[in-house]
Amino acid sequence: GTAYSVGDMSVELIDKIKAASKICVRKTTTPIRVDRPAISKLSITRTTNTVVAIGSSTGGTQALQEVLTALPANSPGIVIVQHMPESFTKAFAMRLNTICAMEVKEAEDNDRVTVGRVLIAPGNKHMLLNRSGAVYYVQVKAGPLVDRHRPSVNVLFKSVAKYAGKNAIGVILTGMGADGAKGIKLMFDQGAKTIAQDEKSCVVFGMPKEAIKTGAIKEVDILPLDKIAARILSMA
Repeated sequence: GTAYSVGDMSVELIDKIKAASKICVRKTTTPIRVDRPAISKLSITRTTNTVVAIGSSTGGTQALQEVLTALPANSPGIVIVQHMPESFTKAFAMRLNTICAMEVKEAEDNDRVTVGRVLIAPGNKHMLLNRSGAVYYVQVKAGPLVDRHRPSVNVLFKSVAKYAGKNAIGVILTGMGADGAKGIKLMFDQGAKTIAQDEKSCVVFGMPKEAIKTGAIKEVDILPLDKIAARILSMA
């Protein structure tokens, strides 16, 4: 179906409350601004050889922060679907931009995927990868819920499988449900490298578990959260 029943919503809400109770909440301090080297016009137009696609849900905001803050400014271009309401994605991206070496922004239609840039799908819109010659870019569009989600990890990953093929890395982080499992299997079948967060470090081991069940992730690439950034860089 394309809509939640009251029962579905109740079960999901209870699960999310349980999951939230396990999250270690740290006192927030004013984020430290990262000084980035001045970006030359050349680097702005520099296409990425590898596209990193990340999907996450419950517990994902903290997980994404840990991964992205560990990546250097010259990391390959990253596209992310985090299940989050539309009123939050822009602020989330802006906050990450203040603490990451990479540029982080809420994706807009036709934004280019370049070295040193992270694009986060806006809430309530689907984000797809596309390609024109050697240049990757995203399409941000309205559309029906896909497996009850908008944005959908599967929608993003399927487009990455189609347009980036073996030049992609797929990453599934903590989250409830199965979004991303079908898409990461398609990526794997097209030659992409894949990573899943391990059960111990997940807030909810739903999405990674379902992705692993497809056979699309090698056992050596089921990793604790604090090892994922380094693995992305070694694969790229």
